[in-house]
Order: sequence, then C-alpha cells, then structure tokens
Amino acid sequence: MKKGEIIIPEIGGDIRELLDTEAARINRPEFIGNDPVQFPRRFSRLQDIEIAAFLSAIIAWGRRTMICRDAERMLALMDNEPYKYVMDKGYEDLDPSLNIHRTFFARHLQYFLRGLRRIYSSYGSLDAFAAQLNVGDAEAPSWKLVEEMEKVMREENDGENCSQCLPVNLDSTALKRINMALRWLVRDDGIVDMGVWKSIDKSKLYIPLDVHVGNTARNLGLLQRRANDRKSVDQLTAALRTLRPEDPVFYDYALFGIGVGE
Repeated sequence: MKKGEIIIPEIGGDIRELLDTEAARINRPEFIGNDPVQFPRRFSRLQDIEIAAFLSAIIAWGRRTMICRDAERMLALMDNEPYKYVMDKGYEDLDPSLNIHRTFFARHLQYFLRGLRRIYSSYGSLDAFAAQLNVGDAEAPSWKLVEEMEKVMREENDGENCSQCLPVNLDSTALKRINMALRWLVRDDGIVDMGVWKSIDKSKLYIPLDVHVGNTARNLGLLQRRANDRKSVDQLTAALRTLRPEDPVFYDYALFGIGVGE
C-alpha cells in the first residue's frame, strides 16, 4: 500500500514477533552503560539533560566506545556542569583547534554552544523553544527543530553554517543523530529513554537511520530504498507506524539489536 509517495510494505506476523522480541531484549537498563544515552541520564536538571543529549548525539558516529570516551572528555571540559558552562560562556576559553571527536573540534563546539546560550537566554530550555515555535505540530518535528535551531546558530555566529553540528541539507539528510537525541528526550517508557520533553509527541518521532539499521531493515523487507537518506527514514518510519502508531521508534532497539549479541 502507499501513503502519498511512500511505499509501505505489509509486515508479516513473524517479522513483527521478531521486532517485538529484539526490542524487548535491547530496551533494558543494562543497555545504558555502553551507550551515549548514559551521559544525559547522569543529570536531573532539564537543561543539563538537553545539552548532554545533543552534544553526545552530535558526536555519535564511529565506534561506540570512542563516542563514549570522547563524550566523557567533552563533559569534563565543562566540569560536568553543562548548563552552567554554557551560560557562563566557558566555551570561549577553549583553543578552537582542540580536537573533541574525529573531525569535530572545539571551534564547532563553540559554534553550537553560542547558539544554545541564546536559546536558553530567550526561552529557558530547548523544550520550551520547540514548544514556542510549534515544532511538535510539524509533519516532521525533528527537521523543523533543526531548521529553527540553525537560524539561531547562524545569528550567533556571523551568519555561518556548521555542518559538523547540524546538517544543513535538510531536504535529504536522514538526521540520524538528532533523531537519536529526540528519542532519548521524548520517549517515555522509563527504561532507557528519558521522556523529559513535552513539546513533541513520541508518535511523531522518526527512526535514527544509520548503516546497520538500514541494512537490517532491508533484510527484513521493511525498506526498499538503498540510500540512507530522508526518504528512507520516511519509508521505514511509516512502516513501523503500522505496528505501533503511538510509538514507532520503539523498534529502533530491534533494528539496532538484530545481529548484535547479548
């Protein structure tokens, strides 16, 4: 069947059973300690959670052990008080050439945190920023959120873009890292994800699509397209919504976990 131009495959009962079983296997507290979600979960104040979530997600490419190592170092630069660090402009004291993670340097961190400080000064939190701009009412809230955040980032950085922080090709990007951060912040089952945001409903989240998730989805017949791009995210999420319209991204755990041992 089709929804607009999106081809939605019929999902058999055996595939659904596999997805439910694998999601339940991975979505448990033991998962947290080896995943970047551990960093926002260390905090109780909303602003600290938001900053740790977005920064950990922004550097989430490559091996998870390296991502977690570098996220740990990044938070240590902030004395593990990210909100205070942002509001005190501590980032301006960094050497712009300091390497944070792979091709992400302190100059990119400075770019991002300047924008965040503006948002916090004006709205109080990123969740309030999203609510004020009606991000949750958009057809694709995560892309709308990035579009609005980029406007602020550019204003605070002399009109420049920074693709290391947020993708600028919004028509085509899968937006994997931001979709992952939003899964942490929005989903509210209380196991791995934190559910601290109220501006976006979990039914409107999109799958964080990377190479492994894409390949797994294709092997299961959930995705026909070869590219890991926005159209594929739309197609895969639409398929998963036929199983759990109220919480399609629950199956991110299954697509991540299939092929991954205990």
